Amino acid sequence: MIEQFLSGAVVMAFAIACLLFLKYYRRTREKLFLTFAASFLLLSINYAWLALTQIPVEERSPLFLVRLLAFSLIIYAIFQSNRDRASH
Repeated sequence: MIEQFLSGAVVMAFAIACLLFLKYYRRTREKLFLTFAASFLLLSINYAWLALTQIPVEERSPLFLVRLLAFSLIIYAIFQSNRDRASH
């Protein structure tokens, strides 16, 4: 029971981070914030999926691929942001 509660808190934290980055994107129109929002949305969905389905440890490989995609998006966004600033 406590594990599900903590999983819900993690999902909520990722969802709030997503909403904050969407707010920053609306204010600045920088793609960095939109990509961060998408990454945190993926992480929120990932942890919600894990909490709701109770998948055994041996069968969690697709969940790791979703996390890999989310973190790859973050790395790409940072790289792209730095590259755009260097060209100006």
